[in-house]
Amino acid sequence: MRFNSFAFTLAVTFCLGLVLFTPGCASKAPAFGQKGYTENGKASYYSDKLRGNKMANGQRYRPGKRTAAHKKLPFGTKVKVTNPVNGKSVKVRITDRGPFVAGRIIDLSKSAARKLDMQRAGVVPVQMKVIKPAKND
Repeated sequence: MRFNSFAFTLAVTFCLGLVLFTPGCASKAPAFGQKGYTENGKASYYSDKLRGNKMANGQRYRPGKRTAAHKKLPFGTKVKVTNPVNGKSVKVRITDRGPFVAGRIIDLSKSAARKLDMQRAGVVPVQMKVIKPAKND
């Protein structure tokens, strides 16, 4: 069997072209605030004493609504918050700013906290995932 250097060079060039000009297989993480964006940290929930107080979006806090506070996500963003300890999750709308305690990523309304079964603990580890970005009005 005779070695053909032209065929070898052509095959190597073809393979190198595939590697260089084919998009990578690694997926890019969703951008901040976009569908699929996730954060891991701790969640806490609002006290009943805050009932009726104005939130950062101008609305009044109502413990029965499934709302939440996040430091930077736009108001109106819908997120799914999951408690990995028990597997329970809840969908909430961002309506306020906070929490401003290190390690905490989201403050939940009482109704949302109840859904995650976190009322007794007060603060629990969670994963938060954007399921619907805020509308740009």
